Amino acid sequence: MANWQFALPLSMEILMIDSLPNTTMTAQKPFDRAAPAIEVRDLVKVYGGKVRALDGLSFTVEAGTVFALLGPNGAGKSTTIKILNTLSRPDSGSARVAGFDVLKEPERVRRAIGCVAQKSGIDLEGTGRENLTLQGRIYGLRGQELKDRVGELLKRFRLDEAADSVARTYSGGMQRKLDIAMGLVHSPRVLFLDEPTTGLDPEARAGLWEDISRLANEEGITVLLTTHYLEEADQLARRLAIVDRGKLVVEGAPDQLKGELLGDAIHIEFASAEAESRVREAIERLDGLSEIVVDGHSLHARAAQGATAVPGTLAALESKGLKVASVKVARPSLDDVYLHYTGRTFSEADQGAQMGPKGAR
Repeated sequence: MANWQFALPLSMEILMIDSLPNTTMTAQKPFDRAAPAIEVRDLVKVYGGKVRALDGLSFTVEAGTVFALLGPNGAGKSTTIKILNTLSRPDSGSARVAGFDVLKEPERVRRAIGCVAQKSGIDLEGTGRENLTLQGRIYGLRGQELKDRVGELLKRFRLDEAADSVARTYSGGMQRKLDIAMGLVHSPRVLFLDEPTTGLDPEARAGLWEDISRLANEEGITVLLTTHYLEEADQLARRLAIVDRGKLVVEGAPDQLKGELLGDAIHIEFASAEAESRVREAIERLDGLSEIVVDGHSLHARAAQGATAVPGTLAALESKGLKVASVKVARPSLDDVYLHYTGRTFSEADQGAQMGPKGAR
């Protein structure tokens, strides 16, 4: 996913854009927890009169939950987030965040949200404490209130022992935690996270997953997460929306979406790239295979009983001289959900988007 177009943390930049002479925190109207935290209705955004980044996108996010926006590069995820953050305007459609209309009440939306971009916004020459203190001062926090809030966030993200060390010395995982802490300094109702664990090692990623889950489960913060990691969405999100070419493909709970796919997924890797026509000719007489997709080096299909279907499938392929390198039978995954609804694997879609025309993100 492309980085959003700002170098500073969003909360810092939008306040600088506003150029408010008085940065004291203003009271917000009470938020109805029973109401959706985010409502997106029929968003359309066209770049340059040609690239349709969003094409009638709609979804709803329940308050106090983690919601994942899944899709390859060019699907429209970043464009959606920019609109919800009031950094861009849709050509048509509407959106509300924390009860506020993004077009009619942009300043209220900005006060109610935190945002952590894929590109870090921390000052590497400042300490963790200094980064958080500056962020808090921009939001109008002062004195003991600011000191307490900074200390609370450092402890929450287990950065207290390194609080007075320069951020440049932090590990990647620690820097990402500091980014998220900065997005939370003003106690937002909604937090946007763009690819939060990209580039982190598995241990750091797992630790950050715990922190993100805690925000929603224990503190009631609504988290909208964009991610390339299907496992991440499966692990964190109560609900997710799959977006492709600016349109909503499907929305639901991960387990619900996987449960709708009956049977097993069969993934076969060939020893070398094979023509789709040869592969389909080899298996055309087999019973029990459905949702067949051939992608150069691989074959994806579904079967009611995967273990039973595999021997006959392998025999049919080998009879046509197609050499198989590996085969895997598994219960449905989010990649299978994506394949089911779009007709291509997630990785195939991502590679295609990277080679295609730029504009939508």
